[in-house]
Amino acid sequence: MEVAERELTEPWEGVLVVPARGSDIGVLVLGGSSGRVERERARILAQQGMTAVSIRWFGGPGQPPGICEIPLETFTAAVHLLRLNGARRIGIVGTSKGAEAALLTAVHDPRVDVVIAMSPTSWVWCNVGPGRDGARHPYRSSWTWREQPLPFVPLDDSWTSAGPDGGPVAIRGWYELSERTFADLLPPAEIPVADARADLLLVAGGDDAMWPSLPFAERLAQRRRSAGAAVRLITRHDAGHRPRFPGESPAPASPRFQYGGTPEADAHLGTVAWPQILDALRSRD
Repeated sequence: MEVAERELTEPWEGVLVVPARGSDIGVLVLGGSSGRVERERARILAQQGMTAVSIRWFGGPGQPPGICEIPLETFTAAVHLLRLNGARRIGIVGTSKGAEAALLTAVHDPRVDVVIAMSPTSWVWCNVGPGRDGARHPYRSSWTWREQPLPFVPLDDSWTSAGPDGGPVAIRGWYELSERTFADLLPPAEIPVADARADLLLVAGGDDAMWPSLPFAERLAQRRRSAGAAVRLITRHDAGHRPRFPGESPAPASPRFQYGGTPEADAHLGTVAWPQILDALRSRD
């Protein structure tokens, strides 16, 4: 399917990709802590007949340099942009910290119809990197809503780990330790997915080395089921943090982090999830 791309510069950097015939389905595509604009993923979704927008939500002009007290209104504004471009059904596809943002946006914005949360978390976590003031510590929330920080789980800085031969590090254990250390802070930091009217599809690999996304996803699914709300969970035991959709390039290696899984397992999980993702985004039920 032919698509047209338009660069966005205000109020954020990004790309808007529209099928040649237009669409009444709009998808906001959010990357994780890389800060990337997910151009390829937006293009692939647009080729499936959906208007897709991907934005830089931190690290750009006028934005915090890190994921620190990011206004959720950043994402509700992108939802509004999709509505202005003819979308009547709104989905958000987010990965990792982008999945955290997607879930929280759906909790606060009833215009969101479906969330595809890839390698998600079940808690609101602290900042990753500095805020507008340049400070990384003390820890603050990753997110705000109506200028109020959301309750969050800090990281336990007693955790240490070294990668093989000083190479990339797996930091999953840091999050697992922090859950134990700050167990009393977990309840107020829960992402209340049962409060979202949106449908929810979760995708997680059991070999995720960044954080325990499969246990997180299982916890999210349980919250939804306990409330009688719809949820789908797609997993693969040997996949890591970065499932890839059909047609996407392999995820680049990182000199800093281990992501778990293998390119083959990550691609397989994305391939298995893909038809269900499309079905969820297109569904009119």
